Formats: sequence, structure tokens, C-alpha cells
Amino acid sequence: MRILVTGGAGFIGGNFIHYMSDKYPDYDIICVDCLTYAGNLETLKSVMDNPGFKFYKADITDRNEISLIFEKERPNIVVNFAAESHVDRSIESPAVFLNTNIIGVQVLMDACIRHGVKRFHQVSTDEVYGDLPLDRPDLLFTEQSPLKASSPYSASKAGADLLVLAYNRTYNLPITISRSSNNYGPYQDTEKLIPLMIVTALQNKPLPVYGKGENIRDWLYVLDHCTAIDLIIHKGTVGEIYNVGGNAEMKNIDLVKMLVKELGRSEDLISFVPDRPGHDLRYAISSDKTRNELGWMPEMGFLNGIRNTIEWYLENRSWWERNA
Repeated sequence: MRILVTGGAGFIGGNFIHYMSDKYPDYDIICVDCLTYAGNLETLKSVMDNPGFKFYKADITDRNEISLIFEKERPNIVVNFAAESHVDRSIESPAVFLNTNIIGVQVLMDACIRHGVKRFHQVSTDEVYGDLPLDRPDLLFTEQSPLKASSPYSASKAGADLLVLAYNRTYNLPITISRSSNNYGPYQDTEKLIPLMIVTALQNKPLPVYGKGENIRDWLYVLDHCTAIDLIIHKGTVGEIYNVGGNAEMKNIDLVKMLVKELGRSEDLISFVPDRPGHDLRYAISSDKTRNELGWMPEMGFLNGIRNTIEWYLENRSWWERNA
């Protein structure tokens, strides 16, 4: 089996490569990453010398380069993690997100069609559904929920999802899509909430929390996400969408207080800042379909996952200090 992983030097993609390399040592894994600020070759250090691993520095929007890589490597499966993903950056520079997250996906799928790829898997996000009210904990998004993106980032991911579904219907490209809740764990860039709070608290600097911190997110440990994608690409039904949730909803302010406590710091470090434009209130998805069809469930408890994540950032200062 030959699997091409785009965005493999990033957070989720890097964890996926480690997971797949350990579980399937006989697989050939080809990583494509353009190494923007969120990509780090140090993430892949332990697999770089594996005989079945190859790395290409390339942008998924570069049609010629992607075509050459596909021609040379002939992957059976393509898993696309490559994306601009930070909402704040999408508000500042939406064009960058549209180019990478939509045009880049089109370039990859065109290459998949030309080279007879057996499965193209698009890694999406629960943010394509928009948000839910804070006072309705009974409501969950399902795979049939309408798309109602709130930011340029989520709109670009929703657009990509629609394009992937269209390629399946129009060109019979064998695809699957997964939409996950907020991921956390090792190798996550320090612009994201959990690592930002960890490294900022370690430096005894103010911890910026949007608004009053009342927004609710569902948290998924990154390795649980990897196990779900593994099941989807091997056993998932072509043309289907699968939600992957962590069953760990928490207010942002409560999460920050948890991190502060685990790090032995004072809550006096918490600093409330003006809210983000169009800030989604609550994300929550049902993973019933993924559980019933594929037998997947998240295994990592949230507190243990947070402790594992804190321990990783404590032990890997050289990895994150480059951007902190």
C-alpha cells in the first residue's frame, strides 16, 4: 500500500504519519508539505530515515509539481490534511485560504483521477456546520446538517467538501470526507488555543481569552482522530461523510482554568480580550454514524489527554520555542 499524505509536517498530518508508520510498517508513506509556519520537519524527525518514507517539499496548488510527484510515486490512497486552518488568519487574509483549501484540493483530485488513485480522503472540520446555541446542549450536528460556515476559513473548507462530493458524482472519484471537532495533542502550532495557553503560561505571560470565554468547543485527542481516519480510508464507504467528535465539550474559560491549574500557575494570568468577529458559540457533532458503521470511539479521556499534551510541551521546548 502506498499512501500520500499532504500536510504531513503539520499537526494532525504529522501525528497521522507517526501512527500509520507504527501500525503499518510495510506501507510506503509519501509526505507532501510546503513547510509554511505551521509545518515543521522536526515533527517527522523519527520517520525521516524509514525506508518506506519519502518527503517532498511542495505546495498542493502547484499543479506541475503535484503531477510529477503522483507520476513518480503512484499512490493508492491520498489523505489531504494540507490546509490553512487558523480562523484569525483567515479573517486577515481570506484569499490565501481560498487558494490552498479549495484550489489545492482541486489540483490533488485532478491528479488522483489521472493516476487512478483508489481513495481520496478529505480531512475537513465541524466548523463547516456553523455553530449551535449555548443553551441547547441537546443539539448536535450530524452528517446531514446543512453547511453554514461563519468564517472565511470554514467557508473555504465547506467549499472544498462540496467540490470533493461533486468530483465523486461527476468523475466517479472514490472519495471519503471526515469532519472532526477541535484537535489537541503533541506537535500543534502555538497559535492554537491549548498550546498557546500552555507555552504562554510557562512564560508567565498574560493568557488572552476572547470575550468572556463562554464559547464551547468539543475536544478530540489527535491520536483518536488518526484511528478514525485509518478506519475510514480502509473500511469507510466511498462517497460518504463521517463526523469524528471527541465527546469532550468545555467552555474556553474552563479549559484555560484547567490548564492553569495543571501547570501550577495563577488564574491572575488570564486576560480577557475583545472577541473575534463572527465568533462561533458552540461546536458539537454526533459521531453515531462513525461508531455504528466503523466501530470507532475516542479512547483518550480529556484530562489524561490534557496532561499528556502538557507533558509533551514541557519535554519538547526546542520544538515550540522557535515560534513562541
